[in-house]
Amino acid sequence: MKKRLLVSIALLAATILTSGGQVTAQETAMPAATVTLHSDKPGARVDRRIFSQFAEHLGYGIYGGIWVGPESKIPNTRGYRNDVVAALKALSVPLVRWPGGCFADEYHWREGVGPRGKRPVKINTHWGGVAEPNSFGTHEFMDFAELIGAEAYVSGNVGNGSPAEMAEWVEYMTAPAGTLAQERAKNGRKKPWKLPMFGIGNELWGCGGNMRAEYAADITRRYATFVKAPYGVKILKIASGANSRDYDWTDVMMRVAGKSIDGIGLHYYTHPTRGKVKGSATQFTETDYARTLASTLVMEELLEKHGAIMDKYDPEKRVNLAVDEWGIWTDVEPGTNPGFLYQQNSMRDAIIAALNINLFARHADRVRMTNIAQMVNVLQAMILTRDDKMVMTPTYHVFDMYKPFQDATFLPLELASPWYSRDQWAMPALSAAAVRDSAGIVHIALTNTDPNRPMTVTAKLEGVTASMVEGRILTAPSVQSHNDFGSPDVVRPVPFSGATLSQGALTVTLPEHSVVMLTLGQVTRN
Repeated sequence: MKKRLLVSIALLAATILTSGGQVTAQETAMPAATVTLHSDKPGARVDRRIFSQFAEHLGYGIYGGIWVGPESKIPNTRGYRNDVVAALKALSVPLVRWPGGCFADEYHWREGVGPRGKRPVKINTHWGGVAEPNSFGTHEFMDFAELIGAEAYVSGNVGNGSPAEMAEWVEYMTAPAGTLAQERAKNGRKKPWKLPMFGIGNELWGCGGNMRAEYAADITRRYATFVKAPYGVKILKIASGANSRDYDWTDVMMRVAGKSIDGIGLHYYTHPTRGKVKGSATQFTETDYARTLASTLVMEELLEKHGAIMDKYDPEKRVNLAVDEWGIWTDVEPGTNPGFLYQQNSMRDAIIAALNINLFARHADRVRMTNIAQMVNVLQAMILTRDDKMVMTPTYHVFDMYKPFQDATFLPLELASPWYSRDQWAMPALSAAAVRDSAGIVHIALTNTDPNRPMTVTAKLEGVTASMVEGRILTAPSVQSHNDFGSPDVVRPVPFSGATLSQGALTVTLPEHSVVMLTLGQVTRN
């Protein structure tokens, strides 16, 4: 595994350096990188759904994190936490995936509609073995999505549900008339909801049924047949995709079911280690840090190879490669339920988020949706809550800084980067991506992965002129730094003054372990 990982990183580095060669620096000098921005050669649109979220019935992800109920003393609107809603609205969340995850393939939607007091209480067999009250069901989720201004991506139950159950759920949510529409109105919602995406199961290779690829592809084609929208409405159907490097799964799914679907998922988690003990979210060494970043950069290989397989069957790139579960997965916080997957979130996680977003942007012609796991209180969360307190994580701030990338046009970059290495782990120290928004403004994202050394970045701007540059930076005293309920602002973005423009060239002093977002003001095309 380690050998394959090193090969992947070496290939990534070689790709980046082909345009300009490796930059070397004296040990006593600040490392230097060069960037050439080709704004005159625009690429694909960076779909806003690349910045989507994931909310599963898992731990405090829903109950206590989003939903406290209308009778709670925690300030809320119709049961939704006011602080969390406000923070997510400010983040411009494009889309939320729900109800899972593994939970989805044992979820029966009728148990979550009607009067809350009459809904059955079940056991969440996947996550912690705790009671699931079903008080957050279809109406609560769809209303929540509207409340924060997000689209809905609902995952259907293929694991132990039927095509008829799935078809009726879609009709219940979207039909303008009929018996199910009348039932929906009786339960409080007369107008149909918008349902732009629907998942045909989850992880059919694992918790969704332990299926072989061939069987899963046949099942997907069958179930997708009955996901029908009202006349004039389009629902994009997302197939359960591969786990990490299972390239055969993607090949079979595309060959057998490719014409029946609009997207195929991909799940990949960054693990600090691959053993039973994954490692602490905040207490880690520099070797742990380097190994973890090397693990996250495997995403480049996955996007390239799964994308190449999809190209065989879909050269027009109609089918979306939907990375609908990604992020860092560490050990849970001491003293918490192991099944709740509650972990802290450090500056390391912010860098991991930026590295992945840059990769997704570079592959925006095929990758048109991703869902970080998960939105609140679970894994690499945007938000952590405890009772009536809330804190925004470093990852939240990265997503906030990248808002200008939503629906902007990707601009290719050539990079020549110094290296960051620790023990056997080596990678380019600089990660970058650039876009032009609908107003013609260019935004450049820069990440320095080196935890110890700043670098200078010199950028040649081809196809644009700019009279000013401004920016924001996210950094911290160390890569272990994090926000908690007593100190919520240890890691937060601040204005950045380390960039200058002179005679069409951009020069940046990029601090160690930092994420910077630059905006080139008064930009006009040549």
